[in-house]
Amino acid sequence: MKTLAQCLLSIGAAAALLAGCGASQAGVGTEGSLPPSNSHGQKSSTQSAGRLTSTVHYLYVTNGNSNNISAFSINASSGALTQVQGSPFGAGSGPVGEAVDPVGAFMYVANGESDNVSAYVINTKSGALTQVQGSPFAAGGYPWQVAIDPTGKFAYVANEGYSSSYGNISAFTINPRSGALTPVKGSPFAAGSGPAGVAIDPTGTFAYVSNSYDNNLSGFAINRKSGALTQLKGSPFAAGYQPRKVAIDGTFVYVTDFDSNNVSAYVIDAKSGALKQVQGSPFSAGTNPLGIAIDPTGAFVSVTNHGSNNISVYAVNTSSGALTQVHGSPFKAGRPLPTAVAIDATGEFAYVADIGCCTGRVSAFAINASSGVLTKVKGSPFAAGSKPFDVVVR
Repeated sequence: MKTLAQCLLSIGAAAALLAGCGASQAGVGTEGSLPPSNSHGQKSSTQSAGRLTSTVHYLYVTNGNSNNISAFSINASSGALTQVQGSPFGAGSGPVGEAVDPVGAFMYVANGESDNVSAYVINTKSGALTQVQGSPFAAGGYPWQVAIDPTGKFAYVANEGYSSSYGNISAFTINPRSGALTPVKGSPFAAGSGPAGVAIDPTGTFAYVSNSYDNNLSGFAINRKSGALTQLKGSPFAAGYQPRKVAIDGTFVYVTDFDSNNVSAYVIDAKSGALKQVQGSPFSAGTNPLGIAIDPTGAFVSVTNHGSNNISVYAVNTSSGALTQVHGSPFKAGRPLPTAVAIDATGEFAYVADIGCCTGRVSAFAINASSGVLTKVKGSPFAAGSKPFDVVVR
């Protein structure tokens, strides 16, 4: 059985995506295509009151069929994108998930088809990428998502595996000077079947992994000294059908349930790390929700609906974690088959990776700070490589 990632790499048209990759396990419906956003819900250490001071921000897109990364500078006023000199930058085979460390010094990309992770130094003045010495670093079978802990000490990679009965989590220590990765003792750590998403809570105490073939989430305690993972009591926690991307904001965890067409929401128990479903969860989304991102203030959650070619935007009840769709939601995506979404560090713009029918694009939207409503940025969509999977903002 093909993984969702393999389906997305091998077929381009919507009809083929929906018909070409059947699932054989109970509880998993037809696999439409694949993901991942860097949507770990982690706030940058340079943020102040949910906003950043004036600086140049960059956007990176993994191109799954081009085997490279498109890099753009973001116009702070308009949100428009301009290709960084030297872009695109080479990656491994089938790059999918990506993550930037909390200070914006390093970027890590999961190369799904070469079973490794590419590491890059980010030039803070130009946005250009340079491979870290020793990169790429070996991971497990079909690495899919990457998450960095809030201290920038550890990196975690969800290895989806090549079948429904395989998968685990690779853990690495990050060299703070070079960005090089060293496996944590005991890595890889067992998870459920088909781990597809991974996210770390803002305290760096807990990690949560979506098991796409088990329809649940594994919860882990993180050893802050070694980076080792230990399963939480009560783990795994029930989710919808084929949970994919995981995002965390404060004590709330959100997961896109690809085959349930909804978003599961949880509250984290601060002491035990156990997850409890938010009242009203799961919350309805479009067809095949895939990417997810939370704005820096925690006010809105954005979800890409891969099968219905649109974006659901929710207002977050900051007390309960409940989600309510904003007026006008869902919003039409800029191109067919949106896979991932990222919010810029100011919370003013949203960027969506669109596979499209032939060539990849990145759609850009302005976010109304009061209502959450999305408005297309002038010049959008912007050209990327072939089959863009993920998008992240530095």
